[in-house]
Amino acid sequence: MQETVASHPVLKLEGLKRSFTQGDREIIVLKGVDAVLRGGEAVALVGPSGSGKSTLLHIAGLLETPNEGHVWVNGRDCARMNDDQRTRVRRAEMGFVYQFHQLLPEFSAMENVMIPQLILGKSKSQAEARARDLLTSLGLSARVEHRPAELSGGEQQRTAICRALANQPSLILADEPTGNLDPKTSEHVFQELIALFRGQGVAALIATHNMELAARMDRVLRLEQGVLVEVTPSAVASTVF
Repeated sequence: MQETVASHPVLKLEGLKRSFTQGDREIIVLKGVDAVLRGGEAVALVGPSGSGKSTLLHIAGLLETPNEGHVWVNGRDCARMNDDQRTRVRRAEMGFVYQFHQLLPEFSAMENVMIPQLILGKSKSQAEARARDLLTSLGLSARVEHRPAELSGGEQQRTAICRALANQPSLILADEPTGNLDPKTSEHVFQELIALFRGQGVAALIATHNMELAARMDRVLRLEQGVLVEVTPSAVASTVF
């Protein structure tokens, strides 16, 4: 495992509580979650299905508001921002990678990576240059003009990773980013994912059920019964959820 360089907190979660009402029942998902992520480190988020990993990622990504607590992104408390403010933070400072690539089917790989940049205000030439560099770095230089349906599953997910990094975010949130791939492709994409995040100094919180992959990240956070605890990577290698 590569040792990360200490840096300022990119993401700080403080006292997060989240519950839902279902009929006359209150379902408590998060009971007071705290965590800190710094630039250049890849942190695994593990836990049983239904433990609240996706909820935690949505809150960290400013897609959902906690009942209580704070979400600090690069020193700013974002949990109580209005929708416009939260959208600006997401566009400029965050990237998202999902289990299913969520690429726009009518656009090429190049265009899918350009679009977030154009929305942020970059020129077409700037967006194209950045997209080409990212796609080339993941071995897709010959596939830039192909639409998602013309790409393999691994190529689609590599394109999605490039899209997440397009606006040079400081934080990546990934939900089972290799969960829809076969084991060999999953391994290749995982290696490229981690190398790219570390190389660009990005903080990454990656939810996964793959304990072997989790054990190879810098840190592992386990969410269970609404509580988040840090465990050693070696302790999760043989764990099954």
